[in-house]
Amino acid sequence: MKRYNYADRLNEEIAMKKPTRRYLTLASATAALMLGVSACGGSSGGEEGGDVELRFSWWGSTERAEITQQAIDLFEEQNPGITVQPEYTDFDAYFDRLATTVAGGDAPDVITLGGAYPREYGDRGALLDLDEVSDTLDLSPFPDSALGSGEFSGTQYGVPTGVNTYAILANPRVFEEAGVEMPDDETWSWEDYVELAEAIGENSEEGVYGTADPTAADTLDLHSRQLGESLYTEEGELNISTDTLESWWEMTASLSESGAAPEASITTELAGQAAPEQSLMGRGLAGLQFAWSNQYAAYQTAAGEPLELLRAPGESQQNPGMWLQASQIYSISARSDHPVEAAKLVDFLVNDPGAAEIVKTDRGVPANPDVLEAIQPELSETQQVETQFVGRMSEVAGDPLVVGPLGSTETPLTLDRLNSEVLFNRLSPSEAASQFVEQVNAAITQ
Repeated sequence: MKRYNYADRLNEEIAMKKPTRRYLTLASATAALMLGVSACGGSSGGEEGGDVELRFSWWGSTERAEITQQAIDLFEEQNPGITVQPEYTDFDAYFDRLATTVAGGDAPDVITLGGAYPREYGDRGALLDLDEVSDTLDLSPFPDSALGSGEFSGTQYGVPTGVNTYAILANPRVFEEAGVEMPDDETWSWEDYVELAEAIGENSEEGVYGTADPTAADTLDLHSRQLGESLYTEEGELNISTDTLESWWEMTASLSESGAAPEASITTELAGQAAPEQSLMGRGLAGLQFAWSNQYAAYQTAAGEPLELLRAPGESQQNPGMWLQASQIYSISARSDHPVEAAKLVDFLVNDPGAAEIVKTDRGVPANPDVLEAIQPELSETQQVETQFVGRMSEVAGDPLVVGPLGSTETPLTLDRLNSEVLFNRLSPSEAASQFVEQVNAAITQ
């Protein structure tokens, strides 16, 4: 691949997912899973097999918990004899807890997953093949593009809660107070992104930045896709070059040094905080921040002022790097004693208009087009903004994302660690790029 210097590569760079996430390796669960996790027959229904209690796990805010509980209440009302025990926590703690319960043979019946986790858990035999409950869980309304996020090695391990896309949030007030015009997201480049962030940083009061640090696994994936690469190949190999990584860190280190992005100590502290209200955007302290479209309402609520969703820079100059993705995945534990009842719950959550009227876009734009059409009139203004943005991006988005292979859940941790080293000037961009390739390759090939 041709080498570029920093100035030449600005137009080809990319910036930040959702607030930085923390993932836990599934190595702690390997021993238990490798002993053989097999699906249990389970009962054929709550009303036939007596009272059944299902455990349903997810991550998210207290607002999501309240919404989900309302949906659970409606499900229990429609399915006497089945009760649902909710289990939820914040994102950072969720996968730690899940790995522990799976390793201990005590996984929830219905599990919410995301990122590379459906593949990791599916490949280790922890998830039920949904074909086994196809009489209960109807996947026919879903387009293949949506179902692909939960299918691996020819097996459907999960169904999408909804679809969303990676994007940039912008705070118009921060732009206005800095005297900087909002970008045209149909034409802006990565050089524009850097210049805008620097201009906001120079013309704002102390503690307000042009952009949050954009380094995250999803932004690297988007970045590499624009350059004709990707984080991973379909065969499960690393597919991002050291040249791309080096120029990326040259750009982000420059943003931090200029004050366009926060100093290293702030970025490192924020790396462990996924909640919108803890982010710079949620506190009204950044003009730009990468996030997922289904987080739009939560960020706007946290900020207490209007925000906008923007297409990523560089999309009109290069290969499209943005993609549509399942917001989250509902899966069923292979060890559930009640797979049919669990399938009833999942079917209700993704196919029932009553559930959709409660959940709306909290877990992404409904992937079932019939359900989306039914609830469209009920959506709030912010939800309308989100669904319209996803619809707009569906016309220009690139190929589906290649889900990371076994071991790839270590990648965000590796990235956080090396990013901190670069920002604190303990590693050069070149050294960090080499170590990233070495460490990620070691994690996905063991």
